[in-house]
Amino acid sequence: MATNDANTAAHLFGQDAPHLDAAAAEKAAVANAARAGKASSDYGAKDITILEGLEHVRKRPGMYIGSTGITGLHHLVWEVVDNAVDEAMAGYANRIDVVLTADGGCKVSDNGRGIPVDAHPDPKMKGRSAAEIVLAVLNAGGKFGGDGYKVSGGLHGVGVSVVNALSSRLVATIDREGKRHECEFHNGGKLKRKLEVIGNAPRNRTGTTITFWPDATIFEETDFRFETMLERFRMMAFLNAGLEIVLTDERPHKDRDGDGKLDTVTFKFNDGLKDFVKHLNGTKEPLFAKVVSYSAVADDGVGEAEVAIQWNTGYYEGVHSFANGIATIEGGTHVEGFRAALTNVVNKYARDGKQPLLKEKDDNLAGEDIREGITAIISVKLRDPQFEGQTKGKLGTTAMRTLVHKATNEKLAEWLEENPTEANRIVKKAIAAQQARNAAKSARDLVRRKTGLGGGGLPGKLRDCTSKSPGECELFIVEGDSALGSAQKARDPRVQAILPIRGKILNVERARVDKMLKNLEIQALISAIGGGMGDEFDPAKARYHKVVALCDADVDGAHIRTLLLTFFFRQMRPLVEAGYCYIAQPPLFSVVVGKEKQYLKDDAAKNAFTALHPNKKYEFNRLKGLGEMDWEELKDTTLDPTKRTLLKVTVEQAAIADEILSTLMGDDVESRKQFIIQNANDVRFLDI
Repeated sequence: MATNDANTAAHLFGQDAPHLDAAAAEKAAVANAARAGKASSDYGAKDITILEGLEHVRKRPGMYIGSTGITGLHHLVWEVVDNAVDEAMAGYANRIDVVLTADGGCKVSDNGRGIPVDAHPDPKMKGRSAAEIVLAVLNAGGKFGGDGYKVSGGLHGVGVSVVNALSSRLVATIDREGKRHECEFHNGGKLKRKLEVIGNAPRNRTGTTITFWPDATIFEETDFRFETMLERFRMMAFLNAGLEIVLTDERPHKDRDGDGKLDTVTFKFNDGLKDFVKHLNGTKEPLFAKVVSYSAVADDGVGEAEVAIQWNTGYYEGVHSFANGIATIEGGTHVEGFRAALTNVVNKYARDGKQPLLKEKDDNLAGEDIREGITAIISVKLRDPQFEGQTKGKLGTTAMRTLVHKATNEKLAEWLEENPTEANRIVKKAIAAQQARNAAKSARDLVRRKTGLGGGGLPGKLRDCTSKSPGECELFIVEGDSALGSAQKARDPRVQAILPIRGKILNVERARVDKMLKNLEIQALISAIGGGMGDEFDPAKARYHKVVALCDADVDGAHIRTLLLTFFFRQMRPLVEAGYCYIAQPPLFSVVVGKEKQYLKDDAAKNAFTALHPNKKYEFNRLKGLGEMDWEELKDTTLDPTKRTLLKVTVEQAAIADEILSTLMGDDVESRKQFIIQNANDVRFLDI
């Protein structure tokens, strides 16, 4: 375990994400710099650095791809594949091949039109080919105007030129007009071979092939994760009906089944979103077999919308939205239009259908009642999407609200009338949810009275910090009184609070809200964190901007951590989306080297240490649990912001996170078994 790293980060159940912490260390560095006279007043022209071409991308890669960890590495692949998908959305391609090459590269090939190879007409480009410009000039491409692409997801990203900038080598092969053209770049986008014809295109093929090798001097690791790509490409194929995506792994050390053959997986879904919904509900129990599906095109031609819906017997809403193939994790106008129309249509059917289930005296069903157990995909495609927020995760185009609202009002109403058996099941489930919601309200009011959930009262076992500024406050959730004792001594009482929980909390994946609120540990979590729960949760009212799961580095600790993550994602999802949820990394081993004690996170770290010292025999001390660690050890390894390593939990693809949670925490044992087998070679990702 590297005890002097700034905090790293992790996507929900498996990947890292950009995050800079170690606030104390940063402040100290600034103070030291000031004392040393670094921030002097002789700031002048000599201090201005001019970065040409793609140099500034290499200088600040995090600005373009988020991080130089595993997420940033895969972002390079997404950029190239997104361009190929744009060709498919434009109607010019129907197959994409992605190959992880034996020498550590990634090759992405499509059968689209091929990047233009003629000279660019702009005199500033000095006769350079369009392909070279696209590959080596930022913000150059066919998606910023003109008729090259009417719909594009690639515009949401940073461009293939950034991939070039962060690669040690990139080769572009273009089949167009019967000829095969090729050019090559190296050392971060420097042209090595100009675009030239190298032969005839095979069988009059058209398309683009980009092969790149990530720069090991930029990235923390350059080993692509096969499973991560499977998840992403499966989703892309779902969103583009009929598109075939083939992923092949040529790396010999990645032979998962030991048969000596290449791993190849093909995705192609002719029913698109309907197949997507069935897949997401595969680990759940569908309320009925049919999938509602409809689409619409705007009268003025500004865009089109497609929706697929199926309910399951579970208790959570799974509405996932996309714009031009890009996940809009914060929703937007298309989701607003869908939700409003859904509530209206189901209530109207419940009162006016062939078998009315709501009487005149009955209250209308709330939107959350109707959406309990829903799995829905909303996909819109439009020419000029307007996004809101810094992360561009929320669609702001108002025309999409009107389009989706109108389509749902008309076509879902027709479906309910034509399918009365399924429609009645939907309404009855919503009525049951309404009754549970009312019971939960009573339970919530009771909890508020008992624990001060809605007021200033806090759980008695909380060891709170003295600071009242949420931005600097941290809450560590520990298991058991012994861990509480060590953590309480090791903490900084000004900004670090400790909340002990007893054993494994309730698995909220299998419990309705009324049952959940009867659980004492859940009550304590809600009360301590603040902000409420469920649809009422407000991250602005959270009392801590770091909520850290501090669990033992063993199987039981991993289970407790997963139960906590399930609770946060299902009942405090805005807390996760705001970036307030973390996982502590206590070490499993310690070893004395000379007079210095080093800490090793797990068996993998221990094996790596042994490999680095093959001719020496070291005695490793197994740290059995947090409660058995000296408080000084716990402080040095896990609580001290200048030394610790934390994992930050984020949600990049809500549909994938939803699927994994349902698989790991739901009732389908066989699906859980298959997931564990499939991910066995990537166990470092399993417990986060």
